Amino acid sequence: MNTIANSPLVAKLSAFVALSEDDLAILERLHQRRRTFVAGRDLVYQGQSDHAAYIMSAGWVCSSKLQPDGSRQIIDFQIPGDFLGLRSVLLQTSDHSIEPIVEIQAAEVLTSDLLDAFAQTPRLATAVLWAASRDEAIVVERLVGLGRRDADARMAHFLLELGARLALVGMGSKAGYACPLTQYHLADALGLTAVHVNRVLRKLREGGLVTFQDGRVTFDDYDGLVALAEFDPAYLSQTGPLLK
Repeated sequence: MNTIANSPLVAKLSAFVALSEDDLAILERLHQRRRTFVAGRDLVYQGQSDHAAYIMSAGWVCSSKLQPDGSRQIIDFQIPGDFLGLRSVLLQTSDHSIEPIVEIQAAEVLTSDLLDAFAQTPRLATAVLWAASRDEAIVVERLVGLGRRDADARMAHFLLELGARLALVGMGSKAGYACPLTQYHLADALGLTAVHVNRVLRKLREGGLVTFQDGRVTFDDYDGLVALAEFDPAYLSQTGPLLK
C-alpha cells in the first residue's frame, strides 16, 4: 500500500480527491499487471480496438494523429501519473496512437477492471473524471496556442505547462525539470518546423528566460516567461483537494 500511496497517480488524483485506504487498495489492484515498454514502438496504434488502458508510473509518451501523407500532429505528451488510452477503451476504438518516447513502466488496466473499480468507489471514479477533464482542458489550451499565440508565447506556455504538470507529481519545480523531448517532438506538438523551434528556443535563451539544453529545461526568469506566455495555470486545477 505504501508503494501506491507514493505513486505519481495518487499524487495527481489527490489534488482533487482525498483518497481513502479503500481507494488506495483498489488502485493497488489496478496496478497488478505492471509492464515495461521500449521506446519507439506504439503502445496503442490509431484505429486499434479491443485494447487495454494503462497507468504510467515512469517515462514519457506522446499521443499523436497520423495523416494520410505520413505526417503527424502530436496531441499531447503523457508523464508519470497519467492514464494512457482511457478515452479509447471507453469508445472501443483508439482515434490516436500512443508511443513511448523513452522506456516506460506502466500498469495494464482492462476495461472490466476499470469499470469494477468505479462501481466499488465512486470517489475514485470522480477523481479519474477530474483527471480526464483536466486533460481535456490541456488540449483546449493547446488549441488556443496553435491558433492564437505567436511562436515565442506558444513555446513559453508549453514549457510552463509541462513544468506545472511535472511539479504535481514531484518531478519539476519553478527552477526547471528533466525533459527528453527533441526539437522534432516540439515541432510536431506546436505546429512549427524543427528549424523554427531551434530559433525560438535560442531567442528565449538569449532573452534570459529559459534554457532547454542537454535534456533539461531551466527557468532562468520564471516570472518573465509567465508574462511572455500570459500563463494562467487555473485550468490545471492543482490547488485541491476539492473533494475531501
